[in-house]
Amino acid sequence: MRIAALDIGGTSIKSGLWDGERLSREGERDTNAREGGARLMERAVEILREYAPFDAIGISTAGQVDTVRGSIYYANDNIPGYTGIEVRRILEDAFHVPVAVENDVNAAALGEAQFGAGKGYPDFLCLTYGTGVGGAIVLDGRIYTGSSWSAGSFGGIVIHPEAVDLAVEYSGCYEKYASTTGLVKRALAVDPGLTSGRAVFAAFDRPEVHRVIDEWIDEIVTGLVTLIHIFNPSRIVLGGGIMVQPYVLEQVQERLIPRLSPGFRKVNIARASLGNQAGLLGAAHLAEEML
Repeated sequence: MRIAALDIGGTSIKSGLWDGERLSREGERDTNAREGGARLMERAVEILREYAPFDAIGISTAGQVDTVRGSIYYANDNIPGYTGIEVRRILEDAFHVPVAVENDVNAAALGEAQFGAGKGYPDFLCLTYGTGVGGAIVLDGRIYTGSSWSAGSFGGIVIHPEAVDLAVEYSGCYEKYASTTGLVKRALAVDPGLTSGRAVFAAFDRPEVHRVIDEWIDEIVTGLVTLIHIFNPSRIVLGGGIMVQPYVLEQVQERLIPRLSPGFRKVNIARASLGNQAGLLGAAHLAEEML
């Protein structure tokens, strides 16, 4: 069995070949997202040709994905013209093999479910902290998509109603405060040189920066309290590059449990374990299921 997998993000396209046991021939190219959705699909075809022949294709992609049609239900302007692109049809026409298409956060959650931190937990939540806050809901080993393939958009939880401005998308919402972008915004007010999450944690020993990090972790916990009381999951998997910092997971666990009602305190908090391979593995798993 040979499955070609792509993980299409706003910045890069990751690729690999899955043989049912391991991922090989991994690569990464620039997305060149500003060239638009049509050109992006041309690049996807070009990359996939390098892996031919194969039996199926698995696609993890940015945007909200209509998994029934294998098309992009909605994508923001990070990839112009991507909304409505019929990914499955284009790739099936090009390669004449089955094609599975899934949203990137959902695909990463499926990767963790099959091979990583979600293995052994048929029901769990997965959140990724980066430019925004992405989320996925795994129920009985499968993604719950919602009525328009958008369930798990946890970044839209309102945690600061006093800051809501109807003219500003996501104002007062979780991703504005708990994302890595939210952390950097706080840190820039302290030191204009702290322009990335990595730079912020490099300055961890400075009391004023330490305080910024602690305030940001409290924002993360606030959103998780809401999610735990709604879903009552056995595990929550936290992903995103910023989560490699041991202090973050340690403090989330320490601060979260006392804020939960006693009946919800058995929840387990874990760090995502597959890194950049998660989306590829999840997409490959979906394609394997099609076979």
